[in-house]
Amino acid sequence: MAHVFVSPLSWGLGHATRDTPIIRELLKHNHKVTIASSGPALTFLKKEFPQCTFIYLPDYPAPYTKSRFYVAKFTIYIPIIVHAINVEEKTAHRLFTEKKYDLIISDNRFGVYSKDIPSFFISHQLRFSAPKILSFAEEWAQNFNSHFHARFTRVIVPDNSPDTVSLSGILSCNNRPATLERIYYAGILSSIRKLNLPEDIDFLISVSGPEPQRTILEEVMMKQVRKLPGRKFVLLGRPAEDFEYKMDEFTTVKSHAGREEMSVLMNRAKFIISRSGYTTMMEIAELGKKHCFFIPTPGQTEQEYLSQYYMEKGWFYSKSQYSLDILKDIEETKKYSGFPTMQNSESNAEKLYEELFAPILEKN
Repeated sequence: MAHVFVSPLSWGLGHATRDTPIIRELLKHNHKVTIASSGPALTFLKKEFPQCTFIYLPDYPAPYTKSRFYVAKFTIYIPIIVHAINVEEKTAHRLFTEKKYDLIISDNRFGVYSKDIPSFFISHQLRFSAPKILSFAEEWAQNFNSHFHARFTRVIVPDNSPDTVSLSGILSCNNRPATLERIYYAGILSSIRKLNLPEDIDFLISVSGPEPQRTILEEVMMKQVRKLPGRKFVLLGRPAEDFEYKMDEFTTVKSHAGREEMSVLMNRAKFIISRSGYTTMMEIAELGKKHCFFIPTPGQTEQEYLSQYYMEKGWFYSKSQYSLDILKDIEETKKYSGFPTMQNSESNAEKLYEELFAPILEKN
């Protein structure tokens, strides 16, 4: 039995949820797994995998902003993040000295690696999507990422290869040699599974994002949700609160939903309205949902890029939260096809294990 160290960043739940099928696969092969994280990611994984060992490992400061100027704040945060990576590297070195591990999996934690242990880095964002005026930032980000990628055995991208059906587009492309020679496109990796449930919710509306953008979207959406026909379920993205009520006979409003409930609701939904975060995109691809409408968080360049990219591909329609006209927007979505069919997360995790991990973990 080998011992694997898994460490996802906790900027939201996305890193932890995409690591879930990998951890399931490791446990299926009877390997011991130690998980190092913090915040919501650590809480989620403790609930999902109580049989694992857990270590608290603090995050980098998150460069999220209440305004639309994410790029500017991210630039200011660079020295802070670099310092945090250096601290993390020292902490990781101590952990790997104190206990023997056979393999390390780091999800977007640049300092979690070892020169003496096979180390794998997970990320779908190998470059940065920036406005044209800041195009130099994309080049800089490729160099920054590649500098750290050189420390790892391989770089695992939770997406299909660019020459097939790429969900992340240019975000998962990096032409620097140190990255290119290490890239492994694993396909989508999602914690949500397709369930055999009837699609009895006409519209599932998920309001999320950092404040004040979340509140702005809530205010806009709550004024228009009554216009939608059929049965509607609205999630307000307020985890600190706990309430549920009926807006009318056909509309349920709830403060938030846990991962299990969200999985059930997404399976039951005929139509999904949400932000365009990459984790949500993998979930929609996993479930094969074709009818969706996306509202990117203003200032979050990844969501804005993905929304535009999917429209250009003819997959999904998106609109700014500042110009929503829900009935017209829903009608516009009928022109789009949804993601093409692709291999599911469980199969991708099995393939990833056999091709990258098994040769190391089962060599004895």
